[in-house]
Amino acid sequence: MRLFEIIDRVLSYHPDANTALLEKAYVFAAKVHNGDSGLTGEPYLNHPLEVAGILAQMRLDEESVAAGLLHDALEDQHITLAQLEESFSKEIAHIVQGVTRIGQFGFQSREERQAEYMRKMILAMSQDIRVLLIKLAERLYAMRTLHYHEDDRQQLIAQETLEIYAPLAGRLGIDWLRMELEDLAFQYLHPDVYAEITQGLAKTEEERNRYIEEVRQIITSSLREFQLEGRVSGRSKHIYGIYRKMIKQNLDLQHVYDVIAFRIIVPTLKACYEALGVVHALWKPVPGRFKDYIGMPKSNMYQSLHTTVVGPYG
Repeated sequence: MRLFEIIDRVLSYHPDANTALLEKAYVFAAKVHNGDSGLTGEPYLNHPLEVAGILAQMRLDEESVAAGLLHDALEDQHITLAQLEESFSKEIAHIVQGVTRIGQFGFQSREERQAEYMRKMILAMSQDIRVLLIKLAERLYAMRTLHYHEDDRQQLIAQETLEIYAPLAGRLGIDWLRMELEDLAFQYLHPDVYAEITQGLAKTEEERNRYIEEVRQIITSSLREFQLEGRVSGRSKHIYGIYRKMIKQNLDLQHVYDVIAFRIIVPTLKACYEALGVVHALWKPVPGRFKDYIGMPKSNMYQSLHTTVVGPYG
């Protein structure tokens, strides 16, 4: 990830962003990490650049992305909180301080090592939600480069990711991040099963893609018939999600049929229920699988309607 790529990404959703701030943060980070190397053998500066790139993918403001570039600065003994405040702002300095504090706490007792306890501790320490988002971005980059660690370290980090960081991403409603963290962790924790599922999915990829496009067009056409505006997209469910279905339903991959998900984005709540009616008119809903997260939102205020239907080919 290069600085200009990060800036381009930020400008794509925030055209008036203060790009000078990002350039200044980059120069500061480059001086702090000058001569340092990471596990990959590449300059350590690549680490904050990748973290900042992920934050830009989350569409965060330039202060958050700048804090991502600086998130390891206080770990250098020659850099103080006062220096960060003077060079940037109190806001950015305290985001960086929050990230550093979370990275420093450790757990000794069995109770303290329990995932739920750790999740609550991290949430409690993240008085600014941006601190937690930077930690999640940092963890995603760590998982993407986990192969540089020793095997025992890989297992520990992967387990921690699956039990702590992926659920945190889910609570914040960042599903793409949660799913990537889950899949990466699963790959290291259960490599044989991971390979079995990925190979099985690869065999049916073309057929699955054709099916997704066919169903997407059917839904889009039906919405138009009822004068409903909506964006329809489809995807294969992520590998860890499929694995959980296999375990829960005690099935092998060939007999797990619920591996494709569709999303319909509509402009109003009323249209959301109307779109549900269109889908249920097209295909038979599976009893007991409807969930109304509009009437009863999740704890993170996520709102949508979920349903499972028997598709055009069963």
